[in-house]
Amino acid sequence: MEIASSVALSRLIAQQRAVELSAANIANATTPGYRAQRLQFSDWLVRQPGRAGGGTVSYAQAPGTWRDPRSGPVTHSGNPLDLAIGSNGFFTVQTPSGPRLTRAGHFELSPTGNIVDPAGNALLNDTGQPLQLSTSDTAIAVGGDGTVSSENGQIGKIGVVAPAREDSLLAEGDLLLNTGSPTQAVAAPKITQGAIEESDVQPVVELTRMLDGEKTFQFLAQFLQAEGDRQQAAIDKIGTARTNS
Repeated sequence: MEIASSVALSRLIAQQRAVELSAANIANATTPGYRAQRLQFSDWLVRQPGRAGGGTVSYAQAPGTWRDPRSGPVTHSGNPLDLAIGSNGFFTVQTPSGPRLTRAGHFELSPTGNIVDPAGNALLNDTGQPLQLSTSDTAIAVGGDGTVSSENGQIGKIGVVAPAREDSLLAEGDLLLNTGSPTQAVAAPKITQGAIEESDVQPVVELTRMLDGEKTFQFLAQFLQAEGDRQQAAIDKIGTARTNS
């Protein structure tokens, strides 16, 4: 039964991580551009040569997470620097750690004239440089292809890119993604000005998922507790029998 306990424990650890991800998704249900995280489950097979006829034991493991690829609903805010992408691309922002990708399109104008996200990371253009506005640029217009202009003329073009492999994206916080593969420009990003992509988390569905995960977690915890009690009872009986003998 030690093998059964080890298998149940491996599943318990993975299930705990799944519940934590569901809780994080619910917490970000109103975070613009957030995409729900999912746990990647897999089996870890271990050979058991000492068993009759050989065989393997399958343990549960969670080697990583992935992001739900579905886009969230788009709502209109009226803020000219709120931008929603209608394609599968990403904005690029310059962070202290280097360029990062994001779907969160809530931007604002910095005192230095850059278009920045709430953390102060500058939105990059199609050549990888921060978009720079002047104090005389007051009527900001953003076209569907990402072209930014004002009453003074064209300012630049927002860089919207897609990674060669979306499974190479690594989350850094709730909104930023680090890509380990090359990116390419999205020809038709379909940007909507004055709108923002909301989180793709469905709170009711996510809450149901979390409750089901908690039930599984509790069942596994009860099994391990019962197995521990059984083993302790067996040890106590063996100790009593030796003492009496």
